[in-house]
Amino acid sequence: MPRPFCCRRIAGVPAASVFEPLGVPLVALNEVVMSLDEFEAMRLVDLDGLYQEQAAERMNVSRTTVGRIIDSAHRKVADAIAHGKALRIEGGPVRMKGYRCCGKRDEEKG
Repeated sequence: MPRPFCCRRIAGVPAASVFEPLGVPLVALNEVVMSLDEFEAMRLVDLDGLYQEQAAERMNVSRTTVGRIIDSAHRKVADAIAHGKALRIEGGPVRMKGYRCCGKRDEEKG
């Protein structure tokens, strides 16, 4: 039986949810969809400079989960850049800090 799934905690949503190559209409582009937890992991590790363990604590997941999330996010960003695709950031198994998702690990660390 698999381990119970819990939502990943995020601090907020990005300022813009779609990024596209300049001069190409969005309707003409293929899209890569990045989930909000992938965005949050990249923000914490790549932008804020946290170690994966510290990011995992903030997201309320394990360090190995953060590693998998970041690997997936990096592949999606590279795909969008290398192939001229639009990058859309939306959805995913997330909850904003202070909101309840499941009864397993809710706000046990504040």
